[in-house]
Amino acid sequence: MDTPELLAELTVLQRRFHAGLREAPPAAPVPTCAGWTVTDLADHLAGVHAWAAMMASDQRSVRPPARRGNIADHYAGRADELHHALAQLDPEALVPTFDGRGPAAFWHRRQTHETLIHLYDLSLARGTAPPETAVEVWADAVDEVVHVLHPRQVRLDRTKPPQDSLRLVAEDAGAPGGTAWTLPAGAATPAATVTGTAQHLALVLWRRLSLDAADVVVSGDADAARRELDAPVTP
Repeated sequence: MDTPELLAELTVLQRRFHAGLREAPPAAPVPTCAGWTVTDLADHLAGVHAWAAMMASDQRSVRPPARRGNIADHYAGRADELHHALAQLDPEALVPTFDGRGPAAFWHRRQTHETLIHLYDLSLARGTAPPETAVEVWADAVDEVVHVLHPRQVRLDRTKPPQDSLRLVAEDAGAPGGTAWTLPAGAATPAATVTGTAQHLALVLWRRLSLDAADVVVSGDADAARRELDAPVTP
């Protein structure tokens, strides 16, 4: 997805998250984030938005404001700050990213996917179905894990290099036949292939769904697929 589309998608997802917060009991548990309540989830995402806005603006020495008032209003304030920071920047402007200085568009993408996953968490906490999101957004979330987040997890020693490689196929994305990735990126012949929708693949990679619970088909070495996808391939 190009940067204007991502910024527009981020705005939609932030508004949905804010609306969900206004309706969710603050103390409700979040099933996909062990030990967290809705308030904890919102505090986390608000903090991530504030941090990303400071990174994108290259103002890392600035402390984000403390929470005042209710959690929904606090979240809305941090979401607005992030949107303002990104909208003011040329998407090609060089700013701090996970891999040194890179285009500001990095943060459009990173925050869209961060909000997407936590909106899913909030929906489960509320006992409602997650809002419909375009296949292209979910597919891009898979791509980000494969090419950005998983390599960073390995580089930071948060997870071990995979013993086996996997082929991931989003059957509903891209051209007929779907879109495919190899995890780790550029690996040799995969031990197994995992095929499903882009949404289910993303949720498996983010450990929101287990391989057994997701609506996916595994061909090849299922034990290898389970082992690699149980690892923390995302933060």
